[in-house]
Parts: sequence; C-alpha cells; structure tokens
Amino acid sequence: MGTEKDRKDTQMAMIYELRLIFSADEKQTYTKQEIVELLDKIAIAKGQE
Repeated sequence: MGTEKDRKDTQMAMIYELRLIFSADEKQTYTKQEIVELLDKIAIAKGQE
C-alpha cells in the first residue's frame, strides 16, 4: 500500500503529463468529448505499461 506522499507524487505526475499533451498541441480549445478521448488514450497506454 502506498503512502500519502506516493499518491500525491502520482497525482502530480499525471497532471504534468496532461499539461505536456495539451501544450504540445496548437489547439487552444477542446470539447468535452476531445478531453475524454485523450484521457481514454492515456489510460489505455498506462494499462499496457
């Protein structure tokens, strides 16, 4: 079982990963559906690691 620090570190890593994905794209606005699709892709990729 992880510690609270581990949980916070994981949470911050996920936020940073999302930031990198959004900042790499030139698009300025996203629909709810586009965000959900991006999150699905991340979840699938993480599940395969």
